[in-house]
Amino acid sequence: MSATDEDEIDASSAPLIEHLAELRTRLIRSVLAFIVGMVICFTVATPIFNFLTAPLCQVLGERGQDCDLIFISPQEGFFVAIKVSLLGGFMLSFPMIAYQMWRFVAPGLYKSEKGAFLPFLVASPFMFLLGSAFAFYVVTPLAYDFFLGFQQFGAEGEAVPTEEVQQGLSVVFQGSAQEYLNLTIKFIVAFGLCFQLPVLLTLMGKAGLVSSRGLGEVRKYAVVAILVLAALVTPPDVITQVILFVVVYGLYEISIFLVRRVERKRVEKLREEGVLDEDEDLDDLYGLDDDEPEQPEAKE
Repeated sequence: MSATDEDEIDASSAPLIEHLAELRTRLIRSVLAFIVGMVICFTVATPIFNFLTAPLCQVLGERGQDCDLIFISPQEGFFVAIKVSLLGGFMLSFPMIAYQMWRFVAPGLYKSEKGAFLPFLVASPFMFLLGSAFAFYVVTPLAYDFFLGFQQFGAEGEAVPTEEVQQGLSVVFQGSAQEYLNLTIKFIVAFGLCFQLPVLLTLMGKAGLVSSRGLGEVRKYAVVAILVLAALVTPPDVITQVILFVVVYGLYEISIFLVRRVERKRVEKLREEGVLDEDEDLDDLYGLDDDEPEQPEAKE
């Protein structure tokens, strides 16, 4: 290999090393932000956990029961605090993590691409918080109301003969703090991710990976997928599953509308650039009419 070839290889590898060094710096800063957020949340883990028990306490209060959770192992309290810290630390540090991601990606984007990508970076955490709030304030109380409906209460304050012990049997809720936290976090994360659907599909539409017509044509498959999702991430409660289905399907329809808007803006831009004639419209470009789609022709 000649010296010239070696110089070319060294020159091409230098940008890769610089990108890896930049990525390492961004990752270190993100991890440090997460650790700081986790430590902060660990110091106030008890108030955070008490806040997370609000849906359960609401349901138990309506049934006239005390809101009590138990530790079934000596180390359970510590692990509950750790899980609360992990969730809270991630939420506190997410703005910094997103900022570091943006600083790493932004130098490789054109100005127009930056303007297109930045709104999605802002919308993503907002939609996650919206989905989490919906799960916490709406879905979780309904789920626990369903679960606690299987309790049974025996005769209170009355002597029950031996042969009637079964009739006076009480099966009441004495929940594990860790199990409650696991289920609540599952609801919060699942709905937070489901609410990312409009952001994801709109971003894919902006990149030209999906079209509004394509999303409309696979609507029946989307309905089946959403039903399966509702069965997996919710308890076996028809009401909760119907709520999740209605919400996610509504987000799917909103996604189609948003992708359609993206396509319209793209057509307007192409008209300004002279790629499309004035008599050509969105249907001509994306095949959204009822007939066979036609491909646009560039002007000479």
